[in-house]
Amino acid sequence: MATQSNEYSEGSIRVLKGLEPVKQRPGMYTRTDNPLHIIQEVLDNAADEALAGFGKKIKVTLHTDGSVSVEDDGRGIPFGLHPEEKAPVVELVFTRLHAGGKFDKGKGGAYSFSGGLHGVGVSVTNALSTRLEVTCFRDGQVAKLAFGAGDVIEPLVVTPKGEGDRKQGTTVRAWPDARYFDSPALPLGELTHLLRSKAVLMPGVQVTLVNEKTRDTQTWQYKGGLRDYLQQTLTTDPVIPLFEGEGYADARDDSFADGEGAAWAVAFTEDGAPVRESYVNLIPTSAGGTHDSGLRDGLFQAVKSFIELHALLPKGVKLLPEDVFARASYVLSAKVLDPQFQGQVKERLNSRDAVRLVGGFVRPALELWLNQHVDYGKKLAELAIKAAQSRQKAGQKVEKRKGSGVAVLPGKLTDCESRDTAHNELFLVEGDSAGGSAKMGRDKECQAVLPLRGKVLNTWEVERDRLFANTEIHDISVAIGVDPHGPNDTPDLSGLRYGKVCILSDADVDGSHIQVLLLTLFFRHFPKLIEAGHVYVARPPLFRVDVPARGKKPAAKQYALDEGELHAILDKAEKDGVNREKCQISRFKGLGEMNAEQLWDTTLNPDTRRLLQVTLGSMDFAATEALITRLMGKGEAAARRELMELHGDSVEVDV
Repeated sequence: MATQSNEYSEGSIRVLKGLEPVKQRPGMYTRTDNPLHIIQEVLDNAADEALAGFGKKIKVTLHTDGSVSVEDDGRGIPFGLHPEEKAPVVELVFTRLHAGGKFDKGKGGAYSFSGGLHGVGVSVTNALSTRLEVTCFRDGQVAKLAFGAGDVIEPLVVTPKGEGDRKQGTTVRAWPDARYFDSPALPLGELTHLLRSKAVLMPGVQVTLVNEKTRDTQTWQYKGGLRDYLQQTLTTDPVIPLFEGEGYADARDDSFADGEGAAWAVAFTEDGAPVRESYVNLIPTSAGGTHDSGLRDGLFQAVKSFIELHALLPKGVKLLPEDVFARASYVLSAKVLDPQFQGQVKERLNSRDAVRLVGGFVRPALELWLNQHVDYGKKLAELAIKAAQSRQKAGQKVEKRKGSGVAVLPGKLTDCESRDTAHNELFLVEGDSAGGSAKMGRDKECQAVLPLRGKVLNTWEVERDRLFANTEIHDISVAIGVDPHGPNDTPDLSGLRYGKVCILSDADVDGSHIQVLLLTLFFRHFPKLIEAGHVYVARPPLFRVDVPARGKKPAAKQYALDEGELHAILDKAEKDGVNREKCQISRFKGLGEMNAEQLWDTTLNPDTRRLLQVTLGSMDFAATEALITRLMGKGEAAARRELMELHGDSVEVDV
């Protein structure tokens, strides 16, 4: 009979080298439904050359053997020896994680604006391809090399430029490895849309797609830019003419780097599905981000200002950002010096300054346009007011609480004014002290606060009919407006009073414990709230960094979620000429140490906060239930100990 070895020694630790981490966990680095994203990484490099002003043509070819090639006429990837690594630079770019020309963004760097600083882009393409060939044209020479599954299989060969060779540029041909993807086929519709949008965002650059299988060739080259693109994409006629504009910081700007800013085209329609596309340094951000929030805020503030100036708002109607934004279609192209994305796939921008950057250019431009075209301004105001009235009317149908007897909300609950369930948020806050700051700093219109005293009861093994014996659990259930239920029940969610139920606790061990106890409560007794996407966890910062004034730039307060972000802020300050030692670092011992303004900026403001939506993830309900039983069950001490012994080294503790 075979026995399982439980030996755990120095030899049990395996260090992944080179591109092994990508092959082991491809989902951490790219989309695995199809190979489009790994091809997009190559395309983004070609687009960055054009963005930097060194290329005018990009050609993508779908070959009959399933490979894809991307050609550009940029400067060509350097192929000389790296001064420190003593290996060809082109080889390092495709075989080393965190190697590339986009890290050098200082004066004289190869790229001022590019798609990010992850530095794992084309190396991921190489790792997840059975074969990859690179040809560089540069300085009158042609350099070629080939890789197999990420390793060099044909070393670099440099020859003089031939008669038919290009003067400069790069060609990359990749054969995606079908083992890493659900489907090996590229989605042609998505690829076509991506290439067309690149042409729109780079006026004058010619983008070509050649399909050898169908013998079709498509070429895009736009001179009208975002306006023409949006007009062609809209399905219905806009209420007012398209509003377009652009704004970029110059060298005299104290807040942003020279060249940072945005270009946009916005249309307002009464019906039809809105068209919304945003980009950062030509990278498509399908999940939006802080630059979208800046556009949203700029549009809202401008329209609100126009309505107030002309006294157009009816009595009893309150305008909210979604009333203006609900019928807006737009194409937004932002340029950000150091873009911070959510994940390697770069589908969402997280750079906080982008809200102020984009909003600061959009608002004055739209205010000026509306006051120059008053009739159009009044049409837009009418559209927004109509949306606000419909929202308020719908909100009045939502009852405070659905149930028998008199509905009495908890005395500790500081409720919001709005009755719009989709817009309202409830924050379950650790402690009365933090609850006081949250009450003062919140948006009274849509944010409610329920302080919790001490640690919530572990409800994993509590019977449902005994739940309300605990005051805190009773108050949470009554405040939310939904009764406890099981995973197979069909609870009445019509009484739900908040679209988001947010757990807000300290960024320490006790705070994490409270998070676990509340998540246990929701998973065990309110699973349909998690399934419907109503439960969130707020992530307050651990550090505040006071960066002193430098040159024309004023002093600034920045917040860091953890030590990694803290070091990033200090590195950036040092790069800007500020001595790290002059940056004053404060560590928050808890939410109670934050004043109302700080709590709003870091945790409550929808444009700058960090909220994690709670989902079941890849495991099914039964597997998740079994895991939580091991973690929270009263008779599971031995199982918990085994988990700690197996995975204790993976836990990161902030000291």
